[in-house]
Amino acid sequence: MTVSTIAHRTARLPNGLEIQAEVDPSAHTAAVGFFVRTGARDEPVELMGVSHFLEHMMFKGSERRTAEDVNRDFDEIGASQNAFTTNELTAYHAHVLPERMHEALDILADMLRPALREKDFDEEKGVILEEIAMYADQPFWVGYEAMMERLYAGHPLAHRVLGTHASVSALTRAQMADYFTHRYTPDNAVLVAAGRLDFDALVDEAARLCGHWAPAKPVRAHPRWKPSTAHATVELANTARAYLILSMPAPAIQDDRRYAAGMLMHVLGGGDGSRLHWALVEKGLAEEASASYDGHDGMGDSTLFAVCDPDKVDEIEAVLRGELGALVASLTDDDLVRARSRIATGAAVASERPAGRMFRLGTLWGYGAPYSTLDEEVARIERITLGDLRACAEEFPLEPMVRVAVMPRI
Repeated sequence: MTVSTIAHRTARLPNGLEIQAEVDPSAHTAAVGFFVRTGARDEPVELMGVSHFLEHMMFKGSERRTAEDVNRDFDEIGASQNAFTTNELTAYHAHVLPERMHEALDILADMLRPALREKDFDEEKGVILEEIAMYADQPFWVGYEAMMERLYAGHPLAHRVLGTHASVSALTRAQMADYFTHRYTPDNAVLVAAGRLDFDALVDEAARLCGHWAPAKPVRAHPRWKPSTAHATVELANTARAYLILSMPAPAIQDDRRYAAGMLMHVLGGGDGSRLHWALVEKGLAEEASASYDGHDGMGDSTLFAVCDPDKVDEIEAVLRGELGALVASLTDDDLVRARSRIATGAAVASERPAGRMFRLGTLWGYGAPYSTLDEEVARIERITLGDLRACAEEFPLEPMVRVAVMPRI
């Protein structure tokens, strides 16, 4: 892999806004975005869902732009733009031709100082409540939220990203504005860019557009967490299939053992060649079966998932637990080689476009991870040994603590 033409540049404005870019003179496009270190875990329980709601409000316009202006201005520069909210990050981004990047930055920076008009707030609240109702009908999403609420019981990572019908219904514009003031600060955000761009010009533009933003020194709470053990069955009227989720603690995203945790789950359920595919999908016992590792700020989890006939839930669960229990003893060098290759290929493919590199920069920053090149990341993956996988499984036992089954309501 050759990335010698790509240069990583950094700067910081006096108000604390960090700026990072991977400059690639050979790229045909450029991507730019703001990542804010705030999400569902940073919300008081009574404001659950405010981060996601606020993401929607950014697109309703600023003092300079209406919602129609925002959409039209993005369209006029041919931007591919979007935003997302997770438990721990919120991001706003655009992918454009290089000569349009500063126009995209102008729109994004303006969006991040929203007007929060009462009329827009009231209208969008209805949209959010409809979204909550829509996801409440999706079996996997229902099961995932139930799993997070139980595994992270007592910790803010248990918060729902969308919030609840009750929390969103009760939310006021004043509460949202206060949350915005304390969390959407330059010292809690990063401006990231990748592709063909002039970094010095980017910094100058950022200073002009964002230099007046006021810092507030926001912090993230890291309460002590003791994983909870729980079994739950959730009944839904609109599903004919069973959705089974088993989950357990895993390394934090800042922990180097995350590489081993990811490989363990990849060998177990990372695709067509995985243990779960051959044990469940290939045999026709389950429609889907997978395993994944998900790292968070200060903690993490590994999760097994299967979709099957409701009458087969007990049988499927036995297979899932059996394959998980036999995983470490059955690991081979071939497993390691295949996992390394698949993960490295996935990382490379994701980084082929400037947007992928921009996302990587923003995510690294969001979790306080030091910058590394893609080559360095791949080299780190290549150094993982079977011993590392076994040590990770010993430190983070592959023993599910939470079991959630979403079943048809009879």
